[in-house]
Amino acid sequence: MTAIAISQPGGPEVLTPVKLPVPVPKPGEILVRVKAAGVNRPDVLQRQGGYPPPPGAPLTPGLEIAGEVVGLGEGVKRYEAGDRVCALVPGGGYAEYAVVHESNALPVPPGLSFTESAAIPETFFTVWTNVFDRGRLREGETLLVHGGSSGIGTTAIMLGKAMGAIVVVTAGSDEKCQACLELGADHAINYRNEDFVAALAAKGLKPDVILDMVGGDYVAKNLKAANMHGRIVMIAFQKGSKVEADWMPIMLKRLTFTGSTLRPRSVAEKAEIARALEKTVWPLFGAEQLKPIIYRTFPLAQAAEAHALMESSEHIGKIVLVT
Repeated sequence: MTAIAISQPGGPEVLTPVKLPVPVPKPGEILVRVKAAGVNRPDVLQRQGGYPPPPGAPLTPGLEIAGEVVGLGEGVKRYEAGDRVCALVPGGGYAEYAVVHESNALPVPPGLSFTESAAIPETFFTVWTNVFDRGRLREGETLLVHGGSSGIGTTAIMLGKAMGAIVVVTAGSDEKCQACLELGADHAINYRNEDFVAALAAKGLKPDVILDMVGGDYVAKNLKAANMHGRIVMIAFQKGSKVEADWMPIMLKRLTFTGSTLRPRSVAEKAEIARALEKTVWPLFGAEQLKPIIYRTFPLAQAAEAHALMESSEHIGKIVLVT
């Protein structure tokens, strides 16, 4: 099969097509003929040498796939050959075939293509476990999402609104802010033109949950902006993880400061998230209340070009590789 290898840590150009054996599913796993694979920031970090795969995971990048089941490991009960699935994988998504434990796969939502379905697992698993599990977002509360036009951001907008929250985003251009508003965000702040803390205060908005993938000086700003009993959830540190901040607001506002990673979690932990999504979120796809935002697709062999676009931050929504 054709797969994308990382020849050495570096820029997008180190992503090269290679020939690898088709993986063999182990007990409980399914073999998927990959039709599409999502591109995510963790893939970029892995390519740069900063986010190695967990033990036992394929070295090939790619954390989310959609395709057709073509093989079954011993003991598989839920799926049969020919089933259409999307799945969260610990690696190996940038390939024509991938294996995944059946509990970490979900049926392709009704009415969605493979390309759209490949844009679901990494972002929806991430947003669900961080905003709703760790952040405990409830109906009527205010959610602040940094990077609102990213794959994670657009997903958080859709899920936040579907669950009855007031959604505020930050984004880096007026065009991106407008796209977020059209997607359903209630307020959008261009962080290049405005300080988001001051902009929130001017609007009388006090976020109950803040989803942050920026870090750096945003840490102190989040503490200042958060509402009483607010929950700040970190999922990445694009501006750095070592910061100096006044932590007094944690005490005075009784804040919760937390965060998580998804990739290193066990099959069982990911399966629990999958069950929650299937129960709560999958019906929203069927009712056409949710639909992934696809910015651009690339052939699998052009993974380098896809990464270059990801790093440019020009995209609004998801970038997907198709086979």
